[in-house]
Amino acid sequence: MGDQESIVYGCIKDSNSLAGGADRRRVNREAVLSLPGADEWPFLCRDMFSIPTIKVKQSQYQTDVIHFGASYRAVEYEWRHWIEKFEELLHKMYWVSATVHLETELSGIHSFTWEAPGLYHEPGSGDMQVRCEWTQEGRVSI
Repeated sequence: MGDQESIVYGCIKDSNSLAGGADRRRVNREAVLSLPGADEWPFLCRDMFSIPTIKVKQSQYQTDVIHFGASYRAVEYEWRHWIEKFEELLHKMYWVSATVHLETELSGIHSFTWEAPGLYHEPGSGDMQVRCEWTQEGRVSI
């Protein structure tokens, strides 16, 4: 149990086409930067996240993507705590959707998806619903 590696990765997406893009990026950047540099088990720290720039040239892209990833030792045994920390971060951010993939040696890949109930999630607003999908050797379960 103690030597099993788990990989956690994913992304948080926000719409670049909505009003206040620079302010939205600033709020999201501050939320990620507010994470500790190192955290207690199971950790969620700023070093595992890409940090969005505040000023982005106007382009054809309509989605800001914050990606993240880390390797853990058997994080699935404390997964509920990791999810709680991740949702605390999401609560402070603007986002349209977020996806987390958990790859485990014993139980395959689990994908967790959060989608904003309206156009987007605003910091401090509403309940967040998560959907989990499990894939093991090509089979998908919901």
